[in-house]
Formats: sequence, structure tokens, C-alpha cells
Amino acid sequence: MRLSTRGRYAVMAMVEMAARERQGAGCAGARPVTLGEIAGAQHLSVAYLEQLFARLRRAGLVASARGPGGGYRLARPAAEIAIAEVVEAADEPIVATRCEEGGPGCIAGDRCLTHDLWAELGDQIRLFLRGMTLAEVVDGKILGRAQAPAGPDEARGRPDAEAAQ
Repeated sequence: MRLSTRGRYAVMAMVEMAARERQGAGCAGARPVTLGEIAGAQHLSVAYLEQLFARLRRAGLVASARGPGGGYRLARPAAEIAIAEVVEAADEPIVATRCEEGGPGCIAGDRCLTHDLWAELGDQIRLFLRGMTLAEVVDGKILGRAQAPAGPDEARGRPDAEAAQ
């Protein structure tokens, strides 16, 4: 499963804005941040950011300020913006399967045997990203957050350590 460039760049840009807000160098508490500043800091194309920020603005994640000294601010506090919102605003579906009901992604239009496996993986990714905010990324509170689902041994009430013995 790979997140596309559009989704990754949107997250990178929004995290940059949240970090600048935290430092008092832009966003909610001070002057807006320009796309040129974000592009320079994240090594992204301004033209590509313009496309992304149109989507982010329509989704209500950023607010624009026109005129001299204009740019963008986060529309809400960074602690209230989930990473999944940013990815979805970039028009990126979070899916791990190419299967669609009746579509060509499965076998000859029929549901393939691995369909539920990949659909469930996509659901887990969505849940993880919904539980993660811009502020947590800026604060470095990411590592150690992933949790293994209960495996067959846990479902029967036996922890892995006991099962291995």
C-alpha cells in the first residue's frame, strides 16, 4: 500500500504550517504562510501546492488571506486536524485494494478471495490516520502508536508468549 504523492505532499505542507504555527512564525497566531515558504521548506513545487491548497481550502482545513502579506493559515488548531482529513481533502482515497464491487480489479468482475484482506488493511490505515493529528506529528508523538490486532492466539485467550512455548 502506498500513499500517492498528492496525499503525502498535502500532509507535508500541512505539517509545515502546523510547525510554523507552533513556532509563532505563521498560521493562526501571526502572519499567513505563503506557498513559496512552504515549497522552499519542504522542497515542493509551488504550482503543485497551489492545486493542493485549493482542495485543502474547499475542505475547510486552511483559510486564505489575500493581498500583500497574504498566504494561508490553518483553519482550525493543529490538534483538531486529523491526518486522514488532510489525505481525504487531497482527494486521495485511502484504499489498499484495487477491488471494487463488480469492477475489473477483482477476478473477471467477481469478488476475489483476498478482497476482504485488502479492504480490512485499508480500514486499519484509515483508523490509524484518523487517530493522528497534525499537532502529534509536529510534537513527534508518532512512534509506538501502531498496535498489532489480536491474532488467533489472543482471540482464544492465549498471549503469543504462551503459544510459542
